[in-house]
Amino acid sequence: QGRLVESGGGSVQSGGSLRLSCTGSAYSTACMGWFRQAPGKEDEKVAEMDGDGKTRYAGSVLGRFTIAMDNAKNTLYLEMNSLKPEDTARYYCRAGTENPTGRTPCVFFDDTNYVGQGTQVTVSS
Repeated sequence: QGRLVESGGGSVQSGGSLRLSCTGSAYSTACMGWFRQAPGKEDEKVAEMDGDGKTRYAGSVLGRFTIAMDNAKNTLYLEMNSLKPEDTARYYCRAGTENPTGRTPCVFFDDTNYVGQGTQVTVSS
């Protein structure tokens, strides 16, 4: 089992909802984020959150997705509502540290130990 493990993916119809979870020994109470990889596309940072609650979302999911951290449970969540076919992707979590520049909440670790394997989300029209 990896040091970060995601769950909650699945297949839903357009307009549906899913809640993803990420937990593991590599969880960082300082900063966590959700990314996604769709076939033929570059990885996209979907949402990130630091330990102070500062969040940042990709424009494509703003208003539909909500990121949350439960540091008592070392678990990261992504609530996804009003799902669209273009949200279809493998979603994975990453751990990081707070960005000292403040331009974004997080700086993510490149070490693969801090990257989950992902969970597939498929949205049909």
